[in-house]
Amino acid sequence: MELAIKIEKLKKSFEDIIAVNGISFEVGKGEMFGLVGPDGAGKTTTIRLLCGLLAPSDGNAEIFGLNIVKEKNKVQKTIGYLSQKFSLYGDLTIDENIEFFADLHGVKDYKTRRNELLEFTRLTPFRDRLADNLSGGMKQKLALACTLIHKPKIIFLDEPTTGVDPVSRRDFWKILSNLLKDGVTIFMSTPYLDEAERCNRVALLNEGEIMSFDTPQNIKASVNKIIIEMICLPIREAYKILKEKSDFEVQMFGDRMDIALNNFEKEYPAVEKLIKDANIQIIDHRVIPISLENVFIYLINKSKQNSK
Repeated sequence: MELAIKIEKLKKSFEDIIAVNGISFEVGKGEMFGLVGPDGAGKTTTIRLLCGLLAPSDGNAEIFGLNIVKEKNKVQKTIGYLSQKFSLYGDLTIDENIEFFADLHGVKDYKTRRNELLEFTRLTPFRDRLADNLSGGMKQKLALACTLIHKPKIIFLDEPTTGVDPVSRRDFWKILSNLLKDGVTIFMSTPYLDEAERCNRVALLNEGEIMSFDTPQNIKASVNKIIIEMICLPIREAYKILKEKSDFEVQMFGDRMDIALNNFEKEYPAVEKLIKDANIQIIDHRVIPISLENVFIYLINKSKQNSK
């Protein structure tokens, strides 16, 4: 596998705060890679380090064999970076924004490439519209078009779909899928575990450290748990009972909760008894496939218990 990114014991500290704590992993060329974690996990810092926008406190990283510190200028010519707050110019049209970023990257004959990107992102009918007058989803697609104008070999996307409506999110993912077909390597951060399921491989990041690194399927398989989805009335009381009176891993999602068991036949009766003894009604229960969200919360809780 040809490597797009190689990271070795990369670390970044801000005074007494360790944002990235000695992480190591590799990303292959043409992969869609997901860096997954909550706010403050170190996702943005990691991306900014790889883009040469921050200097590491320790460790090394390479982009297509180029050192991110010693060969920063060369690195930045090969990458595209879509930050959380990508700076579009509201008083410029879609066409003018892309032209500006083409000039920024020294792209001389940009018009053919711009037309391709507008078709690719389905923005052609709106090319004369000011950026300030675009929807959130259209702004993200324009930002991506600006990021791609110089044909980068790898693009870094920092939570690209945060705050974007579901339809625009789906469109964005179609665009990313087409980029993969063209051989572009995609390195994205996301707080959405359902999005991470689409990646070839993911790293689960928490407090600057990698808890797990593999394909989504292998990560889920590594936690040998059975997940019971249960609906109760009242759900909050059922959740509270299980948290206080059992050692089962319980997660609540709206009107239902997920309970992680080792053995259904042996452990489910105990769950059922605790809830019924509290005069709580079980409306429904079923076994469901384990999700990355289940795994992530399980690993965080396990880490907390081990640190006690």
